[in-house]
Amino acid sequence: MTAALAEKHTGTVPEPVPNTEPPTAHRPRRRERAFDDVPRLQIYVPLGIYLLFTLVPFYWMFLFAVRPTGSTSLVPWPMTGEHFSKVWNERSFAVFFQNSMIVGICTLIATTLVALAGGYALARFDFKIKGAFMLALLCSQFIPGALMLVPLFEIFKNLQMINSLGSVVIAETVFQLPLSIILISGFIKNVPASLEEAAWVDGCSRFRAFCAVVLPLLRPGLIAVGSFAFVHSWNHFLFALMFLSEQDKQTIPVGLNTLIGADSVDLGALAAGGVIAAVPVVIVFAFIQKWLITGFSAGAVKG
Repeated sequence: MTAALAEKHTGTVPEPVPNTEPPTAHRPRRRERAFDDVPRLQIYVPLGIYLLFTLVPFYWMFLFAVRPTGSTSLVPWPMTGEHFSKVWNERSFAVFFQNSMIVGICTLIATTLVALAGGYALARFDFKIKGAFMLALLCSQFIPGALMLVPLFEIFKNLQMINSLGSVVIAETVFQLPLSIILISGFIKNVPASLEEAAWVDGCSRFRAFCAVVLPLLRPGLIAVGSFAFVHSWNHFLFALMFLSEQDKQTIPVGLNTLIGADSVDLGALAAGGVIAAVPVVIVFAFIQKWLITGFSAGAVKG
C-alpha cells in the first residue's frame, strides 16, 4: 500500500524487490512415457507369442481330429469325419454329451438361484455373524474338492443317489456357491437401496420390488456367475468319476478318459472327443463375452 501511495504522489515506479531465494539446480524432468509412445512391437510381439502358445494346442487337437488315420501331414487336408463318427456313435459320446448338458444347465440354474438369495441377504441385511459368514465363504475356497469325496460319497450313498446325475449337480452347486454368493452380493451392493425403497412406497412387496427393480440390473452379474458355473460343471472330472459308475450316466470328461487304454491311445478319437467337448464352451464364451466383461467390472467396484 505504501508503494502504491508513493507511486500515486510522486509518479515514480518502485524498484522490484530482488528474489532472495537461493537458486535451485535445474534438474531435467523425466517425461512420463505415454502409451502412444510405446513401440507397437513391444505390444504385438508378446501378444503374438501368447496367442501362439494358446492356439497351437487347439490346432493340434483339431488336426488329429480331422486327419485320416496314419497321416502325418501338418495341414488338415484331406479332411475326414471318421473320428467324429466313431466317438459319437461307437463310443456313446451322444449320451455323454446329453448328460453333461443336463448337469451343466441344472448346476447353472441351481447356483444362480441360491446365489441370488444369499447375495441379497449379505448385501441388504445386517446380522451378527455376517462377518464370520463371509470369512467362512472365503475360507471354503481353499478346500480342495478331493478332500470332500469320501464324505460326499457316504452322504449320497445313504440318500441312494449314487449313479444319479442329481448327485453331481448337488456337489457342483455346493462347490460353486461360495464364490458365486460373494460376487452376486457385490453386484447387488452397486444397486442403490433407494430404488427398492421407492418401489416399496408405491406398494410393492420386497420380493416384487426385487424382481422389478433389482433383478434387471443384475443381468451382467448373473450371466457371469451362471456361465462360470456351467463351464466348471461341464469340464469337471472328479465328481462325475466318483459318483457315476454306469456308462449311460457318465459325462464327457469321464468319456474322454475311457478313450485312453492301458496299452494304446486312439489319438484321432481322443482329439475328436476333445473338439466335441470344447465346442459348447467356445460358443458360450463367444456369445457372453461382452456381458462377462461388464459383469466383472461392475462387481469389482464394491464388494
